[in-house]
Amino acid sequence: MQGQREGKSTHELELSAHALAKRLPSLLVEASRVAQTVAHGIHGRRRAGPGETFWQFRHYATGDSAPAIDWRRSASSDHLYIREREWEAAHTLRIWPDLSPSMVFQSHIAPEPKRDRALILAFAIGELALAGGERVGLLGGSPPASGRKVIQNIALSIAQQEKSGAAFGSLPPRPPLNRFSECILVSDFLDPPEELAAACEYIAGQGVRGHLIHIIDPAEETLPYNGRVEFSGIESGERVLAGRAEDLRKAYGERLRLHKEAIVSLARRLEWSYLMHHTDRPAGEALLTLHTRLSGQSSSYRARTASKSGLVNDERVAGGAS
Repeated sequence: MQGQREGKSTHELELSAHALAKRLPSLLVEASRVAQTVAHGIHGRRRAGPGETFWQFRHYATGDSAPAIDWRRSASSDHLYIREREWEAAHTLRIWPDLSPSMVFQSHIAPEPKRDRALILAFAIGELALAGGERVGLLGGSPPASGRKVIQNIALSIAQQEKSGAAFGSLPPRPPLNRFSECILVSDFLDPPEELAAACEYIAGQGVRGHLIHIIDPAEETLPYNGRVEFSGIESGERVLAGRAEDLRKAYGERLRLHKEAIVSLARRLEWSYLMHHTDRPAGEALLTLHTRLSGQSSSYRARTASKSGLVNDERVAGGAS
């Protein structure tokens, strides 16, 4: 019986890598489209703080100062209201899409490779942040900046790195970062959890808040193969021939579950957010959830109750979650 083959050869990977630069313009267009869709009806990353621009009224709470009370608004109600102004300090956001060989994977179920989806999400969240007046930069790249061409410049930097033949690492780089900035890591996180933990702890140790966007091809989670299948390691080149691929499904699923639990546990310990996103789902779903978290608009920003399995799809993971 003719077996299936899952994975790509070194030659196929090289062709895919060389094609990345050609695909970047279309990925930028798609990222812009997704960002505009999500931006429709939302107001960016507004927050209370020092500034001159009125933001919103809210009920008076214990600890609020009397000068902050808006007496004109309060006079028309039985409650006291605080007049909040919008925070006007520019915020800094670093994005890092994983472009290592494992991200080239695309099964017959998914419409695009994991790498393309990672780029679309990274570019789109960058577009939304820039629209909110924030500074955006590539982790390990040029300093964060603001302006209409920032995302284009990031894409150009990626294309130049690919053209130079430089290898893309599967773990985030470790540059010095500004305290109180934020960092978004978009990856399949297939490295050993302890190696990922070391990279994330370095970032968190600088006072940076992080967000882990876990990109998974649906076939990587369900292993929907039957019969004789040859699996080829994208990065290691190792080959495994399975006589009955369906017999591997249970053990594979358990190993993957433990791997994801380790990543969720890391996010919880660092008080970072974690979002799992499948490439057969619309990019806008993940982008909307991520934007809500960055905006602090979720109903409970610090923590949401995790599922019994410890895995979280659309919930904030933080230390002390009940």
